[in-house]
Amino acid sequence: MWTMQFLIAAVLVVVVGGVALLLQRKRSIDPPTQNNWQVPAQLDRADFAELVCAPADWLVVTFTSAACHTCADVKRKAAVLACRDVAVIDADYTTHRHLHERYNIDAVPTLVIADSDGVVRASFLGPVTATDLWAACAEARNPGSSPEPDLGRQH
Repeated sequence: MWTMQFLIAAVLVVVVGGVALLLQRKRSIDPPTQNNWQVPAQLDRADFAELVCAPADWLVVTFTSAACHTCADVKRKAAVLACRDVAVIDADYTTHRHLHERYNIDAVPTLVIADSDGVVRASFLGPVTATDLWAACAEARNPGSSPEPDLGRQH
């Protein structure tokens, strides 16, 4: 008699344990959302040659979208950087989708400052102050010129 009760109790423990384990697995908590936004580390300057009016040692590219209000602000701030040594290009998603796809731009605005070899020396994702943008460009062009040399450097 005890053997039968023990056997029934053992089966019940195994069934309850199995159900508990199944419920635990179904209740697993999703991991926190991870951003996938990446900034290109290198640009092929030839991709932008047709968009540059005159050759320049430095290239500032804003990857934007017409539907993005912040993009217009970043584009306006970047335009002020244009000079003989700095070419500024806006790669709007509507007209330059191929560039967004080639450089895996999945968040706008994305701004990059690249040297004559296309190496990205500074970048910003999202809104940026004019002061930070101008200081990052100055630091990229002339290291040691900014009191905050890490502005625009992804960590």
